[in-house]
Amino acid sequence: MRLVSTLAAALLVATPAFAALAPGAKAPDFTTRGAIAGKIFTVHLAEQLKKGPVVLYFFPAAYTGGCNAEAHAFAEAIPAFTKAGATVIGMSADNVETLSKFSAEKCAGKFAVASAGPNVVKGYDVALGKQVLGRAVTKRTSYVIAKDGRVAFVHDDMNPAEHVATTLAAVEKLTGK
Repeated sequence: MRLVSTLAAALLVATPAFAALAPGAKAPDFTTRGAIAGKIFTVHLAEQLKKGPVVLYFFPAAYTGGCNAEAHAFAEAIPAFTKAGATVIGMSADNVETLSKFSAEKCAGKFAVASAGPNVVKGYDVALGKQVLGRAVTKRTSYVIAKDGRVAFVHDDMNPAEHVATTLAAVEKLTGK
């Protein structure tokens, strides 16, 4: 019996986490402050969706190894996302002042990053449940949100390696571009 319990526990640990918002769900609208190329502005999801699909990618914390690498990878892929008709917005629980610097330095000024407050974190079910540098952080979850405001694709994995490729493929499938 103990072996069965141990195996069951191992399977639970090995199973990837899944975001609460499944494809087809209505993405919660939000308005928050963000930055692009160091310039602070208001980010409103509904306004961004008027232009086309949005890739909303949550990352744990600016200026950490995986998040720096992921921001660089998204920055490098912005021409492909633009060609496919999508807007990329990075989201974290960092404050907007930190994200302003991060947007210029690690995102190369190519896309917006915005501050995810408690309501956004809860609405997108991205609370990691632990702290980094003394503050709560989000899971690494990427959503592709269709122009109609519905979730078209979710990639929920703490490893940043596949977020850009999988979300770009989902956008290209969604838009046919």
